[in-house]
Amino acid sequence: MTERHVRILEILATKQRMEVTALAEFLAVSQVTVRKDLDQLEALGLLRREHGFALFGSIDDVGKRMALHYEVKRRIAREAAALVEEGETVMIESGSCCALLAEELANTRRDVTIVTNSAFIASHIRHSPYGKVILLGGQYQPAAQVLVGSITRRSAEVFFSDKFFIGADGFMPRYGFTGKDHLRAQTVRDLVEQAQQIIVLTESEKFSRQGSEGLIRTEEVAMVFTDDRIPPDVEAHLTQQNVEIRKVQS
Repeated sequence: MTERHVRILEILATKQRMEVTALAEFLAVSQVTVRKDLDQLEALGLLRREHGFALFGSIDDVGKRMALHYEVKRRIAREAAALVEEGETVMIESGSCCALLAEELANTRRDVTIVTNSAFIASHIRHSPYGKVILLGGQYQPAAQVLVGSITRRSAEVFFSDKFFIGADGFMPRYGFTGKDHLRAQTVRDLVEQAQQIIVLTESEKFSRQGSEGLIRTEEVAMVFTDDRIPPDVEAHLTQQNVEIRKVQS
């Protein structure tokens, strides 16, 4: 992804919807150049095109969330990808950092199998050279492009993964990591049973938020990848709970 692509995503994350002509003027490039950029970003599932406009989908759209603090999320994903070895099977849950992790693996690892409940991830890496994806079944949530529920749990029971990478919407010291959607949180808790190691990928700002649903308890987490703005008290708490913390530059 080019620097201009990142700038386009940042602009749309703020504006939500913008005319192609205005976007070209804002970036000081031709409309032809902007249209080519938008075509490439749409192919990645990061935005939608309407006649004369570029826009994101709902507030739960993964492409929209990926655009926010994109470079930090990219650094988190690359750092986490270094953990994955050739020949491993990993589970990756829906989320913006997780989607970038899947992209990194699909572009750099020849023999890694990704098991996911995210239709967005499966589509996002479909053109990557090494993407080997198993998409779990289940109840489809179109806004987040994720599959959840009892069917997802049953279809995951035949797989055992070396690592399970998850995102989070918030954190509570008394519990651990939290989410906003009941079905998605339950699905994460179900998939945890199939993994040897649980790894959380999240921006530091999520540690100042509180989700409505318990996602995973701190003692179940092996590692956290985040940025260097994680609150010191949270970092101390996680370290005390034997959670390894890897930080990237914010």
